[in-house]
Formats: sequence, C-alpha cells, structure tokens
Amino acid sequence: MIEIENVTKIFRTKAGSVEALKDVNLKINEGETYGVIGYSGAGKSTLVRCINFLETPDIGAVTIDGKRIEVDGDRLFLTDNGERKKLSEKELSRIRGSIGMIFQHFNLLDRSNVFDNVAYPLRHTGKTKAEIHDRVFQLLELVGLESKVNSYPSELSGGQKQRVAIARALANNPKILLSDEATSALDPDATESILNLLKDLNRKLGVTIVVITHEMGVIKTICDRVAVMERGRVVEEGKVYDIFSNPKQAITRRFVNSTSSLSKVDELVRKDSPLVKSGAGESRLYRLVFDKKVNSPVISEVSRKFGVDFNIILANVEVIGDETIGAMIVKIIGDDKAIDAALTYLSATKVRVEAV
Repeated sequence: MIEIENVTKIFRTKAGSVEALKDVNLKINEGETYGVIGYSGAGKSTLVRCINFLETPDIGAVTIDGKRIEVDGDRLFLTDNGERKKLSEKELSRIRGSIGMIFQHFNLLDRSNVFDNVAYPLRHTGKTKAEIHDRVFQLLELVGLESKVNSYPSELSGGQKQRVAIARALANNPKILLSDEATSALDPDATESILNLLKDLNRKLGVTIVVITHEMGVIKTICDRVAVMERGRVVEEGKVYDIFSNPKQAITRRFVNSTSSLSKVDELVRKDSPLVKSGAGESRLYRLVFDKKVNSPVISEVSRKFGVDFNIILANVEVIGDETIGAMIVKIIGDDKAIDAALTYLSATKVRVEAV
C-alpha cells in the first residue's frame, strides 16, 4: 500500500540546513494500522507529510497504492503501470484525494457547524446537495455524532471535535488515513474513545492507518507494527509485540518502559531502596521477561529444582492485541552456584533474563 524508499528531507533556513529525514525506508501493508513513534524533532511528522506530499522530499520515492512518485532534482515523476512521466498537479491532487489526514488540533472551521465542516471536502467534487447531505449524515453516524450536526466547534468537547475531524478526513472514501498526534490534545478518556474509533474504522472500512505519536501507549493499543525514529532515522522497526517484548535500541527501551511499572525499579536502585537491597544470604536482582513462548510455571519449577527463593519486587502484564507479555523484577536468593544454575535453566525455557 505505502512504500517509502531512501527518503531524505532537508529544511534550509537562515541559521543553516536541518536534515529532518535521513534515508528513510519503510513498507506499510494494506489494511494495517502502522505506528511511527519518536520524541519531538525525530522527524515523524515530516515523514507523514511526505507521504501525501504536503512536504516534498529532497531525495527518494514514495509509492501509494501502486503509484510511485520519485524525486528527480526539482521535479516529480510518476510511475504507474510501468509508465514513467512527469507528475502533473492534477494527478498529485488525485493521489492526495485518496489520503485523509487528522491533526492534533483538529483544524476545524470555527464559524461553520459540524455539517459544514464535514461537507467542506465534498463541495467541489461534483456531488449534488442531496448526495453531500447523505454522505455527511452517513459519516456522522459512523463517528457517533448525528446529534451534533448543527453544533459549532466551540460547543464541542475535544473528543467530539476530533470525531468531526475524522469524519471530514473520511469524506472522500480515502484508502489511507494519516493521524498526526491526533490524541495528544485529549484527556485519557477521550484518547481511549478516539483510539477505539480508529480501530473500529480500520475493521469496518479496511482503511490503512498511519499513526504518528510520541506515546507508546497509543502504539500498544492500536498498532500492528511500529517504526521508532530518532534524529531523522528509523532506528528500529517491527511488530508491536516483538518491539515490546524485546526492544533492541536504547530509545525503544525508554518508550517501552514509559508504559510499564517495571521501569520504577531503576529509581529504586538509584535511591538505594530497602526493596532492592540484599537480605539474609546471597541474593541478586534480575528482570525476567515472559513472552508467548513461555507456557509453564517456571518460577515454582526453578525454586524447587535448584533450591533458590524468589522475592518478587515488581510485576506487570502487558496485553498487546490478543497476546500477553509478562515481566517481573525479582530478587533471587541462594548460593552463587544455585543461582547461576537457575538462571541457565530460565534462559533455556525462553525466559529473558537481565541483571538489574
């Protein structure tokens, strides 16, 4: 559905040049919800704007539903069905029409009511008034706002405003929906409501959704796969479950820890908390991660088999899609030889063991 090839974007200012994107390569499958996460300045919003060419890359190509747009100097070329030609404004507009976009701050017309905000993209499409009327009410029913058709943005909550923005983005039946920090301005309840709506739209309409966010909780809730960005580059990419269960990069671990109570152990260690101090006998502190490959009561097995005791300091279970990841911070108590044997056994049963 979407393929990004070697995309580089440079912003040139009086203060100098900023390379916002550096040789980015991604493939996003049709019908999936794909997340792009990074801190401020990582390049994620620039990336999403390059997908619909609100920003033009300096180098690279973007393929949308089989249509490949390639940057060649200061010109854009379109390859469609094997034919390469200069990209016209008309063709670019047609491609953009297949992509809807929702924003952090809604971008609604303050002096227009809900009906007119949703109808706005339909005004110059050749549709009759009756067709526009029917389409607007169809969309408002889809996002659960039929009763607000005559209301103005100032009369709506943040979550309701975002629902109007989503309805407007869907007006022309796009195949792709880009969500640029769409929940960042919302409270937790409204965020949950909007994420559930996006999941429902993905299921009902089969629309491909690209989610730009700095919140790992959003990725965990809604996305199938995720790309982690840092300083204009994709540093890690994969299925959300795999990224959560075994993050490779330091920045990815920071994002994963931000949604887990287990990250509190680092603070306990820094503060020399009694919880993480050694008690009587020999003891060591470990993080144990149990993914879907672990399906037996290994803690009790290890305790009996090797004569060691486990003091559970913190524990957490993450639910991602239909699968779970369990993790705990434990103090293992026993002599060194027994602890080493226990750790070897745990690793052999696919428990990931990390010394804290």
